[in-house]
Amino acid sequence: MDAPLHLEVQKDRGLRVQWPDGSWSFYPVAYLRRLSPSADMRHLRERMSRNPLTVLPASSASGSGALTITHAELVGHYAIKIVFSDGHSSGIYSWEYLRSIAPAPEDAPPPRDPTPGP
Repeated sequence: MDAPLHLEVQKDRGLRVQWPDGSWSFYPVAYLRRLSPSADMRHLRERMSRNPLTVLPASSASGSGALTITHAELVGHYAIKIVFSDGHSSGIYSWEYLRSIAPAPEDAPPPRDPTPGP
């Protein structure tokens, strides 16, 4: 799968992606965290599908507050790694995986940076 044309990380909101076909997807922070492709989260989702009364693990974050993205970095030409404020940092989201979990596509481009250009 081809890399996205544009990535915009909004730490308190989520990730906005423009795909090579021109469509846009927006992934809210909590959605990305819940669908993390890490082994521990895949295992938890499997357990929850078998038993809806599965007890969720406590957050490893010492503070409270809204879940945010604290850091994001590209992994080669195939993925993005996202670190969350609850300490979760083992999810590497390939472009193919992101496309497969995309919420309904957005038709509008992302908001423009309000800072004037040169």
